[in-house]
Amino acid sequence: MSQLDFVVAVPARYAASRLPGKPLRLLGGEPLVLHVARRALAAGAREVWLATDDARVAEAVAGEAGVRVAMTSPDHASGTDRLAECAAIAGWDDDTLVVNLQGDEPFAPASGIREVARTLADSGAAMATLAAVVEEAGVLFDPNTVKLVRAANGDALYFSRAPLPWPRDAFARDRSVLPEGGHWLRHIGIYAYRAGFLRAFAAMPPGVLERIESLEQLRVLEAGHRIAVALTPEPFPAGVDTAEDLERAELRLRESRG
Repeated sequence: MSQLDFVVAVPARYAASRLPGKPLRLLGGEPLVLHVARRALAAGAREVWLATDDARVAEAVAGEAGVRVAMTSPDHASGTDRLAECAAIAGWDDDTLVVNLQGDEPFAPASGIREVARTLADSGAAMATLAAVVEEAGVLFDPNTVKLVRAANGDALYFSRAPLPWPRDAFARDRSVLPEGGHWLRHIGIYAYRAGFLRAFAAMPPGVLERIESLEQLRVLEAGHRIAVALTPEPFPAGVDTAEDLERAELRLRESRG
């Protein structure tokens, strides 16, 4: 297997609405964003960049060798916009393979980070992402869990907060359990794209479907571009969005350290 050349960019906005100051919240006594940066380093990226709008977040990774910081505008509407500015600051050419690792994923597996990069490189798609099999009906019906359906070639057909595909006959009888077959996938919010497409993506106007579902990746599909989807090679624990998520992350970290 050839050596994969990619960079990782971590968008980390200080003023997270559901957990203010989230990048600096402590996990195992260290800032959350530092754990994420270390996951990116463990994946073997050529460069790891933190894209932030706050000097306090930049300071949190100042002592971590191999992590660079792009100070970006506080006015960006999305992480994609922030990464587009990071790409300009970093000076990446259009062909640079960029993995967008969310700043609240302290347990992102290195193998998953590499897999999304490899999927982009191998597929020729404009963008790549990961998914995992849904095993519980409650997950399928949770609007906070994004579901997706794929074409036979692995490309995304659609992303939605709604339960899809809908097993008509089985759910007519019982919606508390999933029928057999493993046809349901939940989206894992990690992306890969070439820097040139990242810039184009950020410049696209929001699409109708994106506005309806509040899912930015639908902008890409609605504009007619391909998004390749691979199954994550190992579990991708949920990110940290709330204080309760942070408590669960703390427990997971303690358990992993024995």
